[in-house]
Amino acid sequence: MIRIDLFLKLSRLVKRRTIAQEMVEIGAVRINERSIKAASPVQRGDIVDVAYATRLVRIRVLEDDEPRLRRAGIIAFEVIEERKVDPATRPW
Repeated sequence: MIRIDLFLKLSRLVKRRTIAQEMVEIGAVRINERSIKAASPVQRGDIVDVAYATRLVRIRVLEDDEPRLRRAGIIAFEVIEERKVDPATRPW
């Protein structure tokens, strides 16, 4: 298992870990449709929703081993759904 903020950074869904932490704090990231904290663990098979300003991405975690995620070329997740959202509303 790996912390969600670190997973988001290492899987390149978010550029910096601090941004991932901020996204979690405002509720823009959920694991298995539940609100979480930045230190919440994520593991293989979990469904993660990430709300960006103009789109919502739902992924399935494929890799949760930190040393493997640090290597280039590892596929960390698969996209289940991606849709555009109105930036004036909070999509999460």
